[in-house]
Amino acid sequence: MKLEELAGQCGEWLRGTGPESDIVISSRFRLARNLAQFPFIRRCGEQDRSAIERTICDRVGAVEEWSKLAYVDVARLPPVDRQFLVERQLISRELSEGEGPRGVAIDPQEKFSVMINEEDHLRIQVMHSGLDLQNAWDQINRIDDMIDERVTYAFHERLGYLTACPTNVGTGLRVSVMLHLPALVMTQQIERVFRSLQKINLAVRGLYGEGSQPRGDFYQISNQITLGRSESQLIEQVGKVVPMLIEYERRAREFLVRDNQKDLHDKVSRAYGILCTAQTISSAETMDLLSSVRMGVNLGLIEDIEIPTINRLFIHTQPAHLQKLRGGELDTADRNIERAQYLQRHLRKGNRGGAQQKN
Repeated sequence: MKLEELAGQCGEWLRGTGPESDIVISSRFRLARNLAQFPFIRRCGEQDRSAIERTICDRVGAVEEWSKLAYVDVARLPPVDRQFLVERQLISRELSEGEGPRGVAIDPQEKFSVMINEEDHLRIQVMHSGLDLQNAWDQINRIDDMIDERVTYAFHERLGYLTACPTNVGTGLRVSVMLHLPALVMTQQIERVFRSLQKINLAVRGLYGEGSQPRGDFYQISNQITLGRSESQLIEQVGKVVPMLIEYERRAREFLVRDNQKDLHDKVSRAYGILCTAQTISSAETMDLLSSVRMGVNLGLIEDIEIPTINRLFIHTQPAHLQKLRGGELDTADRNIERAQYLQRHLRKGNRGGAQQKN
């Protein structure tokens, strides 16, 4: 797989076509698994890691319907390419920054990826657009079963699947939903909502998961523990909470439109104007301004721009994506210039009307 070709495409989870996609960006399932005949990664030497990688690649590669999967040797990638895969949500930061033999198998549509030698021997990940928990679960469950038929997982009759981190022991399942919540941020309700989530053992993280800071008003909501709970219980817990968050965000947007329309329109118009005219702009500022524009599109304040275009811009303006699209490495100052030019080309092409006042 040539990453330059991947850079110009749009992964399935970014298409903005799934249920509730005005607020829910994606539904993600991740399963942590280990092979019974090898120690956990932190106790593995180079030889063990190579054997794990070879074993999994051989078994996964033998599945006929996965013949089009692309395998990327992460250990051999330069830093910008590893960062590109992180920005694309195809690998974790831990896999990118790890050591020794490691890689990732990627579905051509980017609906799923299989990371090898991350914190665990295997990290299976499925991502769908919008709030699509059941279909995403059905897909990852089937992938897991197919791999389970070809390898022997580390499994304890009482504890369940054995993982490197104790919080993953049991099902090894992490259910995550990425939401765009700008109105809750603007109305200063976001902290209260998050405190309530923490009380019921749901974690709140940024765009790139654990250890990342929230940017662009994107938040990932996921379960914190798996031990003692079944897969259906974990899915049900997240599945019950997310519709409530969607409702809170919608009410906050309705409040802004009804009682604070001038300030809302000013914020959206300023954001759109800066993105269309800036000569240099940072990644962080771009994320924040695109967040306002995305809300403006959903509320009808900006015409003729589609949500998939905005979703793409969130990712394509990240540092590694810009460099892959440009075809060469850029320092920070040049990236900021290239980002501004990229935004102007795509926003002006997609919109002739600009921000419109909605009475």
